[in-house]
Amino acid sequence: TTFNANVLTDIGGFGGCFQFDKDQYDEPVLISSADGVGTKLKLAFLTNRHDTIGQCLVNHCVDDILAVGARPLFFLDYFAAGKLDVDVFENVVSGLSKACKENECALIGGETAEMPDFYAPGDYDISGTIVGVAEKSRMMPNRKINQGDLLIGLPSTGLHTNGYSLARKVLLDQFNVDDHVDDLGMTVGEALLSIHKSYLPILNTVLEEKWLVGISHITGGGIVDNTMRILGDNQTLDIDWKSWERPAIFTLIQELGNVPESDLRQSMNLGIGMILIIKPDGV
Repeated sequence: TTFNANVLTDIGGFGGCFQFDKDQYDEPVLISSADGVGTKLKLAFLTNRHDTIGQCLVNHCVDDILAVGARPLFFLDYFAAGKLDVDVFENVVSGLSKACKENECALIGGETAEMPDFYAPGDYDISGTIVGVAEKSRMMPNRKINQGDLLIGLPSTGLHTNGYSLARKVLLDQFNVDDHVDDLGMTVGEALLSIHKSYLPILNTVLEEKWLVGISHITGGGIVDNTMRILGDNQTLDIDWKSWERPAIFTLIQELGNVPESDLRQSMNLGIGMILIIKPDGV
């Protein structure tokens, strides 16, 4: 159901085939990324909810290539388990399909592997590869970031797909996944399974704007480390850490686990899932 006119279904067999309209570009550049969802999978196992994991995987990969200035073309998944549970597998793939359709991306193929004795009963692993395209001259690394440019933070929906080893250690020592926490307004499991947000719908209409000079996807390493990756030599960040309201789950993790602020900033997005660097006249 994610296929579009670019997917060539009548050839291939051992590989997915995709023909995109290169004439829409002067110098098209294919941009790819591969990723997983880390130990967020443990929450899917504990809650027996598997439809959100696929969405997190696709959206994470979309955001990675979006940070380079690319829009997605197609996606491939890898699913491995000791023994395939068809119901679980279908739930995972339904999440993949939902996110691919929302991001106008074709789920063109993948690999399903049964590996007895390699995974514990009920466990599985999942990863994905995305391929997108961008005009070479408008790719984010080819734009110039200057002193005085501004950071615009886009809100996250929670932890996204990073910091789960710390979050699980702290929260699951105090709560069960089905426990409702008033500060969160939901159960612990629901909060930790919040879907990694895709920022493509937000940025789709402004990606070519000349005032947009950089995009940072806030994953492992937090706000500082990820954004420093796109700055030039001798450039640094000036962040007002009180300029946005931090979601309750981060405060809960910090207080219950007595986690130092520096560790929290290093491992989590703290409510900012993507940062745009813009010229002042772009506000």
